[in-house]
Amino acid sequence: MSYKMNIGILSDTHGLLRPEVEKALSGCDHILHAGDVGDQDVLDRLERIAPVVAVRGNMDTGSWSNSLPVNEMVEIGGVFFYILHDLYHLDLDPSAAGIHVVVTGHTHQPEIFQKDGVTYLNPGSAGHRRLNYPVSIGMIDSINGKMSARIVEIDL
Repeated sequence: MSYKMNIGILSDTHGLLRPEVEKALSGCDHILHAGDVGDQDVLDRLERIAPVVAVRGNMDTGSWSNSLPVNEMVEIGGVFFYILHDLYHLDLDPSAAGIHVVVTGHTHQPEIFQKDGVTYLNPGSAGHRRLNYPVSIGMIDSINGKMSARIVEIDL
């Protein structure tokens, strides 16, 4: 029997959770937010869709954000994720640590690349548009621990 998980990944909402983003995340089994959430309401609304793991970004300030870690490691469906806001602050060797996917944000520029057997995924910004970057999220499909990653541009 196969085991399938859909993991929605977003970053840089900056307090704006668009209905189109919520719709794109519907059906996800888990949601990872790589920081610059903006306010607790964004996390509360995401939790109505699926369980959320979120980290604090450089713009997340105030008492609501104090409970958010700066980075987090989580295993979902046999895939190990390391989540932090800014890739520049990566403080370990993901390959040596057994991490499959490093999730970051900060730049608002969506990007997926491989290095030393690790997938690096920046979903871009799901909130306010910056420069000519699209409003976007990331999706990870995991089937029996084998995963594929993609960027989903949100039509507004």
